[in-house]
This record gives sequence, C-alpha cells and structure tokens, in this order.
Amino acid sequence: MAVDDSFSPVRARVVLPAVTMFLSAIGGFYATAMETFRYLFTSRFQFREFIAQAWFIASISIMPALLMSIPFCVMFVYEINILLSEVGAVDLSGAGAGVAIIREIGPVVTVLVVAGAGSTAICADLGARTIREEIDAMRVLGIDPIQRLCVPRVVASTIVAMFLNGLVSAVGLVGGFIATVYMQGASPGQYVTSVSVLTGIPDFFVSEIKAAVFGLLAGLVACHLGLHVRGGPKGVGDAVNQTVVFSFLLLFLANSIITTIALR
Repeated sequence: MAVDDSFSPVRARVVLPAVTMFLSAIGGFYATAMETFRYLFTSRFQFREFIAQAWFIASISIMPALLMSIPFCVMFVYEINILLSEVGAVDLSGAGAGVAIIREIGPVVTVLVVAGAGSTAICADLGARTIREEIDAMRVLGIDPIQRLCVPRVVASTIVAMFLNGLVSAVGLVGGFIATVYMQGASPGQYVTSVSVLTGIPDFFVSEIKAAVFGLLAGLVACHLGLHVRGGPKGVGDAVNQTVVFSFLLLFLANSIITTIALR
C-alpha cells in the first residue's frame, strides 16, 4: 500500500511551530522564575509593595475561600461519615475529617482561590501596565520590573496562600463538626477526640508546604504572563485566561508530587 508522503511536510509545518512555541514558553517561564529568585536574595526587598499586594490578594481571596471551604468540607465529611457508618467505625468520624480537610481539601481550595482570584488579579495588573508601556518605561529608567513588581507579588501570593490554607482548614474542621454532629447525629466528643488520631502537626506542615508551593507557582505564572502580554486589551484577557489554566495544571501536578512524597 502506497504511503502519501505529502502529509509529512504539512504535519511538520503544523507541529514544529507548536513545539517551538511550547518550549519557548517553558524557557521564558524558567527565566522569569530564576530572575525572581535571584532578585529575592540579592537585592533590596520592596516591603511596601509587598504589604500592599498581600492586602490586595487577601482582600479578594478571603471571602471566596470561606464560601468554598464550607460546602467542600461538609460534602466530603458527610460522604466519609456514611462510609464509616457502613463499616462500623463512626467513632473515627473526626479522624476521617481531619485527614480529608488538612491533607487535601485545604490545599485544593487554596489552589482554586489563589489561581482563580489572586493570580488573575496580578496578571491583569501587570498586563495593563505592559500594554500602557509602563514596563518599557521602567526599563528605560533602569528599573527592573521583575525586581520592583514581580518579587513582592510572588512573595505576597506565597504568604497569603499559607494563611488561606490555615483558615480553610480551621473553617473546614468546624464545618465537619456541624455536619457530623447536627446532620448525622454523631457524638461531639467522638469527633473532637478522634481528629488527632490520623493527623498531627507534621500533616499540617505538609499542608502548609503545599500551600506555599501553590502560591509561589501561581504568582510566577501570573507575573510571567502579565509581563509578556501582546495585542492590547484582548491580549490582557487572553493572558488572564491562560493564567487560570496554567496555574491549575501546575498546582494540581505539584499537589500530586508533594502528596506522593509525603505519604511514602
């Protein structure tokens, strides 16, 4: 059977630019991340900008985090309690809630909020500065935008993500208590005393490490895409959408890797 060789050049013209664009995007993100880390440890830290950005990210993230954590945690704890009641282990309802909330639900809700609210706001801000040529003006004046704008935003995203994770975990445990005691009729004492059976301080530390990595990656993605916006306001909108998609991909990948390493 004869093979149509005319397909190969067409496929090459389609595939090679896509591969080149993909590798270029990875290289650009890597360069932005390395520059951010270098300025973080070798230059003056913009403390006022950090405070302003941390307050801004927290102000737009705290309410979505609270509103998302309650239904997430109640749903998971309710399902876990049904499973435990089927196997006759209702007295471990608090332990199941602690494992689900501290190890997974807290960081996952943090992922959704940080990537969906915080990083998109950072990308939109930097993208608007880019299309107004403020970033180019800073470079002309000898001011590096990564040192002046990206470093405080990345650090703010990391710190706020850690605080959000702690807040979501605390609210989630309270929501799990309400679901267990008032919706399923379990004993309050059983729930409270069994929370620490399967989880402890090391699990919370792992959860906080996850949140810090999530906030760091989300901030880096937002800063990189915001500084490389092209095409006017439409380019800013496209960069914001890409920030959400790429942040989710990186954060869930990081969550899988950290969970696998922590549970070995």
